[in-house]
Amino acid sequence: MLAMVLNGPRRPLEPEQREIPRPGPGQVLLKVRACAVCRTDLHVVDDELPGIRHPIVPGHEIVGEVVARGDGVSLRQGARLGVPWLGATCGACDYCRSGRENLCDEARFTGCQIDGGYAEYAVADARFCLRLPDALDDAHAAPLLCAGLIGYRSLRMAGDARRIGLYGFGAAAHIVAQVARFEGRVCYAFVREGDDAAAAFARKLGCTWTGSSEERPPVPLDAAILFAPVGALVPRALAAVRKGGTVVCGGIHMSDIPSFPYSLLWGERVLRSVANLTRRDGEEFLALAPRVPVRTHVTTFPLEAANEALERLRSGRLSGAAVLLPGR
Repeated sequence: MLAMVLNGPRRPLEPEQREIPRPGPGQVLLKVRACAVCRTDLHVVDDELPGIRHPIVPGHEIVGEVVARGDGVSLRQGARLGVPWLGATCGACDYCRSGRENLCDEARFTGCQIDGGYAEYAVADARFCLRLPDALDDAHAAPLLCAGLIGYRSLRMAGDARRIGLYGFGAAAHIVAQVARFEGRVCYAFVREGDDAAAAFARKLGCTWTGSSEERPPVPLDAAILFAPVGALVPRALAAVRKGGTVVCGGIHMSDIPSFPYSLLWGERVLRSVANLTRRDGEEFLALAPRVPVRTHVTTFPLEAANEALERLRSGRLSGAAVLLPGR
């Protein structure tokens, strides 16, 4: 099989021919039908996360078809499944037993410690695979598995906020905006200075206002969600939310947050992070998505063009999400 492999930190992915892996007990072998390209994949390539295994096949927004099963797996042959970032947990620690498996210290992540979906086949723990809505084809379902899930968890962390600022209008924000509108919320999109295409995209998806992150929105926000991995945005977002408001950092990695006056946090404002996801998040969001209905905007690439897709993501030259299609 063809796999795009990261053989060391900050190196381009290299195409390799590998043997098709075999599933062990509790695992499924999936023929990868689509794998979305996530900003977390850039953090893996750039060596910005702890515990990255080398060599590693990136990719954690996998849509695949079950073609083989290990012992103890009851999933049917041919089932279409999604594989998210959270690939395994210990199942026994306080976090796992209290419904917070996303915080498990022994967690292992797809495309970081477990070979992911930048390949023609992938092996996954059957317990951490998710059933996908039939209404979405493979390419449009793939971004739901991280951009959608992390966006959904971030939105839930914002509580009942009605006016929500979205900093960084990429794959996650374009999904969150649709869910927020469905729930009767109002979105304000912050895009890069001069990025007229992103601003137009945000307005097309129903955002009430668009502006650069340097600007203040026309009204105080109830909450802000940061998808751009830029620590300097945190003080700006705190300044944009009203007293009692919440700023949610939705990324797995962020540049350092600069010091800021206590007055920005005072007034019972809340600053919090989102770490990974739980299987319950996946089940809830994938049940909600068809009701909205969520319509993902994707640009597709052949598997061999994974490096090009990553560079277009890095440079901000994408609307919505990039998706790799093996064998296309």
